[in-house]
Amino acid sequence: MLGRRFEGSFLGDAGRIAPTAVLECKICWHVYDPAAGCEVWQVPAGTPFAALPAHWRCPKCDGDRDQFMVIDVGAVPAGETAEAAAGVPVGASADGRLATLAAAAATRFEAVFREVHSAQMRGVPIVNNALSVKAVGFGGHDGRVLGMLVTPWFMNIVLAPGPGDDWSGLVPGAKELIEFPSGLYQFVAANRPGAGPYKACSLFSPMFEFTSMLQATETAAAAVVALFDPAVRDDGDRPGDARRARDEAARVAVADASEASAAVGAAGAAAHVSTAEPAAREPAPAPTRRALILGPGLTAAVPRPPVTP
Repeated sequence: MLGRRFEGSFLGDAGRIAPTAVLECKICWHVYDPAAGCEVWQVPAGTPFAALPAHWRCPKCDGDRDQFMVIDVGAVPAGETAEAAAGVPVGASADGRLATLAAAAATRFEAVFREVHSAQMRGVPIVNNALSVKAVGFGGHDGRVLGMLVTPWFMNIVLAPGPGDDWSGLVPGAKELIEFPSGLYQFVAANRPGAGPYKACSLFSPMFEFTSMLQATETAAAAVVALFDPAVRDDGDRPGDARRARDEAARVAVADASEASAAVGAAGAAAHVSTAEPAAREPAPAPTRRALILGPGLTAAVPRPPVTP
């Protein structure tokens, strides 16, 4: 049995791990699912993580088991709230609870969509093999969790429930307009195993405009900031003009990010060089606000439906 020390989740308290909780090694991302057990260590299916034998270690990287993170809390232990099961400290402030939920959501979404990428999306034509899965800028907004999810086939704004929210009745596929300082955006409800209920707004799909992960994550990080910039908002544009502006904006955002990646490579960060721009040049300005939000107002905020939200 695990002792009380547990670095990966629940503030070091392994006793709070539900018997059905699914955990992921934060070193190599190997997932332990109690329903499947562990063939390498001959652990039978149905064995909770907290009941693993004392000699058990990560079968992929040989890492300590206290380095595993909970990615699906499973059934909430008797007498605990969903917040407690997610590792929210008892008595924490509202901001503290939200920050804890945001960090857990980022880990959870990355784990779930890495699994989707590996198990379901390999070889699918819409996948950009230069990219991987990354949760960017996850934090609190208006009492809920907000962030950007980058995958090899989409870039989505993601909203997840905050402290006290009950989204168990969320209907997958339902659409909702949500307002930010930069405009109105259409979100689509989803409820994926391991990720839980959430809402997603697609900014890019597919992702072939991006030639490197650095380019994609920089664009995602800038987009999170630009969501809250009222200067981007322009609700008076005509639909046709807005659509043309959106298409042009997407091209500008990718071009700007390509130039920024090339500048980093010219400075010596070889691991992050973009193949699109071989020549060194002055660092490009940040992507325009309009480019980051993919166009002005409501029309620009109704993107193509997200692929596998």
